[in-house]
Amino acid sequence: QVQLVESGGGLVEPGGSLTLSCAASGITFSRYTMNWYRQAPGKERALVATNSAGGNTNYEDSVKGRFTISRDNAKNTVYLQMNSLKSEDTAVYYCNAVLITISGRQMDYWGKGTLVTVSS
Repeated sequence: QVQLVESGGGLVEPGGSLTLSCAASGITFSRYTMNWYRQAPGKERALVATNSAGGNTNYEDSVKGRFTISRDNAKNTVYLQMNSLKSEDTAVYYCNAVLITISGRQMDYWGKGTLVTVSS
C-alpha cells in the first residue's frame, strides 16, 4: 500500500521559515518525480516545486529564491524548505509522487496535506 505522509506544517510569522517533510512508503522512491503542491483557501491546487528522479528541480515563480525542494532517497523522503514566508504562502501543502512507466502508464500518488499558516 502506497503512503505519502506530510509533516512540518504549522503557524509561522511573516518572514519566518518552515521545513515540510514527506515520507513515502510502498513505492520505489528513487524512480519517482516528487512534487509539492499547495491549495490556498478559495483557490485551485497549484504546483509549487518539482524534484525529478534525476535530481532536477523546478519552482513556481512566486517561490523561486525562497523555497528549496530536496530529496533523500535513502530515507524515502522529500523536503520543502520555505524561507521568507509571506501571508500569501498560507495553504494546505500536498506531497505528490509521479512515475511514467515504460508502458506509458502514469502512477500518481498523493498525501493528505499539511496546513501552513503565515500570520502575525
